[in-house]
Amino acid sequence: MKKGKFLWSVPALILMGASMPALAETKKAAATSTAPASVILDPWTGPYDGVPPWDQVKPADFPAAFDSAMKQTKAEFEAILTNPAPVTFDNTIKANELAGASVNRLFSIWGVHSSNLSNPEIRKIQAEWEPKISAFFNELQLDARWFQRVQYLYQERANLGLDNAQMRLLERTYDGLVRNGAMLDAGKKAELIQIETKIATQFSEFQNKVLADEETYILLTDPADVAGLPDSFVASLKAAAEAKGKTGWAVANTRSAIQPFLENSPRRDLREKIWRAFTMRGDNGDANDTNATIAEILKLRQQRAALLGFETHAHYRMADTMAKEPEKAMDLMMKVWPAAVARVKEEVADMQGITDKEKAGITIEPWDYRYYAEKVRKAKYDLDQNELKPYFQLDNMVAAMFDAAGKLYGMSFTENTGTVPVFEPEVRTFEVKRDGKVIGLFYLDNFARAGKRSGAWMTTYRDQFKLSGKNNITLASNNNNFVKGAGGKPTLISIDDASTLFHEFGHAIHYLNYDITWPGLGNTPRDFVEYPSQVNENWLLTPYILNTYAKHAETGEPIPQALVDKIKASDTFNQGFATVEYLSSAILDMMLHHRKEPVTDPRAFEKEALAKIGMPKEMVMRHRLPQFNHLFSSDGYSAGYYSYLWSETMDADTWAAFTEKGDVWDKETAERFRSMLLSTGNESDRIEAYRAFRGRDPDVKYIMQKRGFPLPAETTK
Repeated sequence: MKKGKFLWSVPALILMGASMPALAETKKAAATSTAPASVILDPWTGPYDGVPPWDQVKPADFPAAFDSAMKQTKAEFEAILTNPAPVTFDNTIKANELAGASVNRLFSIWGVHSSNLSNPEIRKIQAEWEPKISAFFNELQLDARWFQRVQYLYQERANLGLDNAQMRLLERTYDGLVRNGAMLDAGKKAELIQIETKIATQFSEFQNKVLADEETYILLTDPADVAGLPDSFVASLKAAAEAKGKTGWAVANTRSAIQPFLENSPRRDLREKIWRAFTMRGDNGDANDTNATIAEILKLRQQRAALLGFETHAHYRMADTMAKEPEKAMDLMMKVWPAAVARVKEEVADMQGITDKEKAGITIEPWDYRYYAEKVRKAKYDLDQNELKPYFQLDNMVAAMFDAAGKLYGMSFTENTGTVPVFEPEVRTFEVKRDGKVIGLFYLDNFARAGKRSGAWMTTYRDQFKLSGKNNITLASNNNNFVKGAGGKPTLISIDDASTLFHEFGHAIHYLNYDITWPGLGNTPRDFVEYPSQVNENWLLTPYILNTYAKHAETGEPIPQALVDKIKASDTFNQGFATVEYLSSAILDMMLHHRKEPVTDPRAFEKEALAKIGMPKEMVMRHRLPQFNHLFSSDGYSAGYYSYLWSETMDADTWAAFTEKGDVWDKETAERFRSMLLSTGNESDRIEAYRAFRGRDPDVKYIMQKRGFPLPAETTK
């Protein structure tokens, strides 16, 4: 998941008319002196054209910084709007592109505190400042004076002598402002700002309720409770309990801890208990229940869409995507859904066969799926995930992803941990070069901890653009939630975890390779964002990477070829489960937002909608609605979760471009991919850029082949 900083960029926000991403919740925090605010807002110092002063920032500093940043932003914007000289591209569009540097620095630092370092103080600050900031930036983007200047330039654009990038920036600026309410009358603008402010508050409430449930854990006290679990995992659970001052084994209510337990524990009663705790996050009828919050968000979203002239929230959100309209996204998903459901039925039959042989006397339930899937994997392919795990040491996989980037794009990563400030002692840093020139600094925050939201994401603290002559070095970060090896032992990860590592690094590669001029053309469409990251996953299981980096944690021996062959043979194993788990979440997202009447009972809707599409009873969605942060902690992925499948369709087609060369490390193909798709941001239409790279639109047949599904009758997206 690509997670942007709190604010993509102030220029982009104002120019494009983008909705303000959510801060998150909280009440009043005491303002501090101007000195702490200055620390956060002032230009960064140190190497790499300046780095964030993580070591100098305290949560209490943020209120004063927010207040000061808004005043500075207002002054910069007023200077543009009141410029008495005739309106030009330079004194309007360019001037705005160069504005907002201090507030961008602020939100880069704030984003880490709200996502990686959350605590009650941070959440309190969030609650007070979330609605204020949302209202502030919405008022800026809806200022009639700003639209008048942009509209004049838009109408005169053919006579301005603009190059292609400038023309695209101007047109996207105008279209974005219109799409987001610039042509509304004053009364409706005020109504829109009120709606946006309410939405921002609800985003905060949702995020913090889910986080509160994720901070719970299940404490196991009997050695029999952890029987059958891998030794390294048991050790990590013991360490987690000790960190909480408890005796026993603590299973955190996060995916990184829950999934290995469900895969390995022979205790069906505990699997069910832990599965229910995880899947019921936000849905327990208590203070952290999110159903009413979701209903309010859906109501407000539809009010906003109607006010802006869109049929539904889905139409509003998809107007600036590659897909353009909900029907196209749903069409792609429904091409894949029937084959995925059919494959699940086959997988369940295989699992039921094993339970029958064992005379277990059970019918497969959702808490059984991962456990018995591993038994099927062992029976069909003689492949045990626990046999694989010692070969996937986290540090080795990190080295592998760096090596792959070097072979493909000429990038080098040299660790320099300890030479620049970090926000947490376990964060590692790496200097990034290409052709001997420093292009970035990469931060790696790998481990789960209290106050860090679940999942995995990439973010940037500073993006490259040439306009100012100052943003030459990208500051990028990957954030994971791996369970750290206990007692100084290597951290072992699953193949799925290793794939996640390569995925998030693919996001970083994308932004580290940027070579753009205008910051307002740096933000790609939602259904393109996941594409570079998904492409990068493909190199994980290539022979070179496995032979070089998959080394046994104890013996140091490379992974045996026989084991590699088993991995390859099982390449499409459990793809029914993986596809249905994701796709059910994506389909319900679209069904939820592609309607005029907002859902008032999310729990009932989820149940009814899943029944309607034929969700297998042995499974649940990857993200149930009550904990679906992608949809309800911001607008980011709302009516947009389909984008993973959309991007993976391009990914599978792109991987075919490499395999067709007979060498997946083909430098000519890699350079075309980098120069045409990675480095160009949004400076050209992404569909046209893809067509230029591949010579045609992506073909859905490649993703169907990748997943081992039969091809639909019509195979072109």
